[in-house]
Amino acid sequence: MSITRAPLAYLITIRCYGTWLHGDLRGSMDRKEHHQHGGPKIEPNKKLGEAEEAELKHPPFVMTDAQRAIMENAIREVCDHRGYRLLAVNARTNHVHSVVAARGRPEAVMNALKAYATRRLREAGLLPNGVRPWSRHGSNPYLWTSEQITRAVDYVLNGQDDKPFERDSPRLPTR
Repeated sequence: MSITRAPLAYLITIRCYGTWLHGDLRGSMDRKEHHQHGGPKIEPNKKLGEAEEAELKHPPFVMTDAQRAIMENAIREVCDHRGYRLLAVNARTNHVHSVVAARGRPEAVMNALKAYATRRLREAGLLPNGVRPWSRHGSNPYLWTSEQITRAVDYVLNGQDDKPFERDSPRLPTR
């Protein structure tokens, strides 16, 4: 008999539509062979990036300060409504990070965050009909230990530079 345990929380990253395309200089992930957290990324590729850009249905969605505030408030609202525990949130111009403790699959949590935020942005008149604000999926690494949660919260609140979050990075002391 195997015993499984649930993660303590998730680091959920929602990327804005069109702001990080395959072929980008930062590298990217896909649904085929480049889809494991910490695994190899798609290498930068100018032609691929141009092809991806040509496929966009509308310009990339980049959030204003007002949209960012609504996004953060919507995340707080959905967490309160669904009984999730929000440990940190930080909406940037082209993505939002949150650390959320919740039962169930992180994809369902992420979809709820996206849905609430989209609704609130439309209600505020800050997201026109027909504009798709979010990329198809997102990132949702599982956080298994309190040390990983501490590092994720620090990253969300204080680490918004070009360094990616690594669950086991020595960024903060573990004791």
